[in-house]
Amino acid sequence: MPNTEARNGGKAAAPATKLCRYTEQAVYYGESDLVADLLGRASFIDVFMQQTFGRTPSPAERQIVEAVLVTLMEHGMTPSAIASRMIYASSPENLQAGVAAGLLAVASQFVGTMEPAAALLDRIVAAGEQGAAEAQRIAAEFRSSRRAVPGFGHHLHRPDDPRAIALLRLARELGTDGQRCAALALLATEVDAAAGRHITINATGAIAAILGDIGIPAALMRGFAVLSRTAGLIAHIAEEQREPSGRFIWSLVDHAMTQAPPSA
Repeated sequence: MPNTEARNGGKAAAPATKLCRYTEQAVYYGESDLVADLLGRASFIDVFMQQTFGRTPSPAERQIVEAVLVTLMEHGMTPSAIASRMIYASSPENLQAGVAAGLLAVASQFVGTMEPAAALLDRIVAAGEQGAAEAQRIAAEFRSSRRAVPGFGHHLHRPDDPRAIALLRLARELGTDGQRCAALALLATEVDAAAGRHITINATGAIAAILGDIGIPAALMRGFAVLSRTAGLIAHIAEEQREPSGRFIWSLVDHAMTQAPPSA
């Protein structure tokens, strides 16, 4: 490793970014000239993947990413959408404040559960030939602690989540399914056995597997949810502009939670 401190008079070299630089005549994304190389030539997904992961996706990988982004964009009146609408109703001059509020809800309980699900799949893959036994251990751990297994279960979609079925089928058709899709199948078998009934693989469970199989690390998977959900929240704010619901939501909650309890 070069001795950067020695070359800088004993001082540590300042950190540098390789993502962007600019001159009087050009802006560069990495080594690509924004105007000459990217505008009108590269898709948003291609540029995002190159900037974030240092590679341009193959046509099959591009389809997987596109499917994931479309799947995660809209979930109806979930906490993130409600938060966006309420904050926008409070500060209509700041569209970005409403979007930011909604993005804070992309976490371990809603929308962002592909990250912990991917970590479980990584454990099974790392176990190699003992993958089935590791899947059994994981299912037993969650069952004994009465916790939901990340990537499994849904309050509405039963017995199966149609989104998960479609995403996993797409990966098979494109030939991108691999070790993590196989690990998901192992885990699903053990989750069902531990519960004594069928538990659906939900959309984020499928997303954890199909993104993992195209080389996306678990620690960055939630970024796809953030990217996609941003578009969905902008759509909710656009609808809020046309047909405001903020006061209705406020009044509904206020009425439901502050009524005097019925008399004995």
